[in-house]
Amino acid sequence: MARGGFRGMPGGGVNMNMIKQAQKMQQDLMKMQEELEQASYEASAGGGVVTATVSGKRELTALVIDPEAVDPDDVEMLQDMVMAAVNEALRKAESAAATNMSKLTGGLNLGF
Repeated sequence: MARGGFRGMPGGGVNMNMIKQAQKMQQDLMKMQEELEQASYEASAGGGVVTATVSGKRELTALVIDPEAVDPDDVEMLQDMVMAAVNEALRKAESAAATNMSKLTGGLNLGF
């Protein structure tokens, strides 16, 4: 290493502007993460008889089942509707996270 800084860096030192940009990106990322975790995502199945809500932390926070959907002779249908609603709500949360990350990174693939 050359005296006075890193090889290949203009002026032989660390570019302070790049450090400031990285710090701002980190702050923006932390803010975005906090906002995503506080958001909720909802999806329905079976024409709205089952509704699932998940948090940005990808945790199921609410599950509403219309009493008409409860048929003791067809429990499998209810199970399928619950899974469909929960999975769709989780997809919405994941999609929102990916969209916001893409906005923050300008489309760079940083492996998040």
